[in-house]
Amino acid sequence: MSEIDTTAKPVVVVGVDGSAGARAALRWALAEARLRQAPLRIVHAWTYGFAGGAAAGDAYFGYLASYPPLGNDVTDALRQAAEDVLTAAIAEVVDGDADVQIERQLIEGGPAQILVGAVGHDDLLVVGSRGHGGFADLLLGSVSLQCVHHAPCPVVVVHLPKEAPADHNRPAAGGAATPRS
Repeated sequence: MSEIDTTAKPVVVVGVDGSAGARAALRWALAEARLRQAPLRIVHAWTYGFAGGAAAGDAYFGYLASYPPLGNDVTDALRQAAEDVLTAAIAEVVDGDADVQIERQLIEGGPAQILVGAVGHDDLLVVGSRGHGGFADLLLGSVSLQCVHHAPCPVVVVHLPKEAPADHNRPAAGGAATPRS
């Protein structure tokens, strides 16, 4: 894992994983970085992964250790796939925005650990509410939950926008609305 300089000017840090939630977080982070006139650090953490998740992986470390390490071809392919995720997110959302200094980081490791390690006390961490994990009914994903609990800085969890209701003149629950002109 590479060390990140957390003593520089405060930055807005956002994690991306190719999901719709991560793209929403990146859009929000880009707008916030523009408002703060701060650099935007876009981070994609990648790992070989284990389909059963971290808890299941812990139970199988002894078993998995008996397998030989992945070859360079497989490692390179996984790294390239991760690079493609990062490049696609930047191309889709940022698309050459000259108002914001962009830093891109591709780091091998678990997403929550990498994101928490990518920020200092003066930074802002932005994550999507749901990524590629299971348990779609949870309000927060496991990565966003870990970031909220362990990051040394403020964390913004961006939820996907809801579709607009058919009748835009109806008030939201507990609120008032004015007709659109």
